[in-house]
Formats: sequence, C-alpha cells, structure tokens
Amino acid sequence: MGHNEGCGCGTPSRSTLIQIGSGRELEIHAGAKGVHALEQSVVPDGTFAMGDSSGDENPGDGETLRHRVTLPAFSIDATTVTNDAFAAFVDDTGYATEAEAFGFSAVFYLGRAAPDEDVLGAPSQTPWWQGVRGADWRHPGGAWSSIEGLADHPATHISWNDAVAHCVWAGRRLPSEAEWEHAARGSIDDAKYPWGDAEVDEDGWRANIFQGEFPVHSSVEDGWATTAPVRSYTPSGYGLWQDVGNVWEWCADWYDPADYSDQPILSPVGPTRGRQRVLRGGSYLCHNSYCNRCRNSARSQNTPNSSMVDAGFRTVAV
Repeated sequence: MGHNEGCGCGTPSRSTLIQIGSGRELEIHAGAKGVHALEQSVVPDGTFAMGDSSGDENPGDGETLRHRVTLPAFSIDATTVTNDAFAAFVDDTGYATEAEAFGFSAVFYLGRAAPDEDVLGAPSQTPWWQGVRGADWRHPGGAWSSIEGLADHPATHISWNDAVAHCVWAGRRLPSEAEWEHAARGSIDDAKYPWGDAEVDEDGWRANIFQGEFPVHSSVEDGWATTAPVRSYTPSGYGLWQDVGNVWEWCADWYDPADYSDQPILSPVGPTRGRQRVLRGGSYLCHNSYCNRCRNSARSQNTPNSSMVDAGFRTVAV
C-alpha cells in the first residue's frame, strides 16, 4: 500500500517488501513466524445500534446519527496487543516503529521519565502533552524509562502504520470502527459503557482512567498511574478486556465526523479516503472534565504516522 493508504492485512508471501506508510517498507523474510498468540473472543453476527445513546457525546466527534449496523461474526483479540506480543513481531522482523524512526513521541508530562532537554516542545492548547526525544514503545516515558516488568501491559507509542505492519506480519487486520463498537458493547445495546450505564468509579473502579484533577494532579485510586495489565478489571459480555480506558485503540477506518450519515447498514468500513484514522475506547488519561471519551460510542482520531503514550491496538482475524 502507498503512503497513508489502507491495507487488507492478508498473509504476505515470503521475502516480500510491503509498503506500510510514511514512505517505509516492511520486509517479511523467509524465517518470519507471524505467530499471533493472543487469546481470541468471538463476536457473534447481529445487528446493533451504533452511535451515542447517552446524550454525552462530544460535539464535533460525529457520534451521531445513531444508526443500525449489521455485521457477520468475527474473531478479535481479547486484549490489546501487549509489549510481549509486539516484541515478538519486532524480534522476528527487525521492525522500527515510527516513534523510533522519528526519534520522539508524545508523552503526558506527569509520566515523563526523561531530562528537561529531551522535551522538544508542547502544544499551546494542551501543554500537558510533550514531544519527548527517545520516547517509544520500549521507553514509554522517555530515556529514563523501560518496559521491564510490563510484558503484559499494552504496547504504546504505536502509530496506525505500526499497527498495520504488525497485522501484515501476523496475517490479521485492524477492526473496522463498526466491529470495534459492536465488540465493545458486548450485547448490551444502548448502554453507555461495556458493562452498562453505571459510571466508571461507581461502587469501585471499572476501567483505568485518570483519577484526580486533570491535568494538574493525579492519584492511583484504581491502582494504576499509567497503563494497567491488559487483563485488569472485568471483561465485557463478549470477553474483551478493557474495551474502554487504559489505551486508545486504532481502527481501520478513515475518520470523518459526518460519515455516519452516509454509511451502508451491512458491514460499513468508513470513508474511502481521509487524513486521519479513527481511535476508539479512550485511555488512562481520559477524565470527564477533559476527555469524556471512555464510552462505547466515543470517537477520536489522529494522523496515521502519529504515536502517543496512551495509544495501542487490537487485531481481528482475516
């Protein structure tokens, strides 16, 4: 596929160079194993109502119009791709992520583990986000951090292009946005969250989100200051762990806030072109006073070559 273009993520032939975006190539060599060892959840075929039903949508995100969608059954990772699973891909292919190629990635300031001179800048509207030299999936907070002891945490600083490269190696693909939402709902239609309408912190924590006064103070009431192990909390009705919270998850679709008004009922796959890809599920940095996107219907987006400390992915069988 060409720069920032889609991919069927089918099983490649041996010793093949595959375009993965940003003008980069992935070589799948004769010895590549492509073993995808994550547990699978089967989402049954059916029709569900996609879009916001709670009235909590973020203006401009395009969570409405609420519409019916019909999908065939599919198999999806029960968890996001872990550091351990992503390392198997990197070890087998020698792949360097875009954060590694660019030499920096986006880090939340309270989680930075790097000297001040490694901060390359911060957006004026969201100064809590810092571009940090040396931040990548192996060093999520920057040069002074590592993933030692985090094998079962989600791989982060993963761009959409990186996620697709992993899919190519594994013979899998990213979920469509419709598949992601159908899986997250876990057969509970019209609910705000995978578990129903109870708030995240009602009678105990149900997801890994920001606790405290965003962005100036955080606490660890739920036990985690940043990412949590992928099998934390309670899985959804379809057996997916942490559909919301922990890390944002890339979907296959191009993003358009108006695309719900022009999508087919059967297996929609989003717009045919765009500049940004869809992210779903929110992250450990979501908070009702700031993000409010740890919900079944919530949407976000970023460019395919962007990476950040709270974004990862899960995959679907082809």
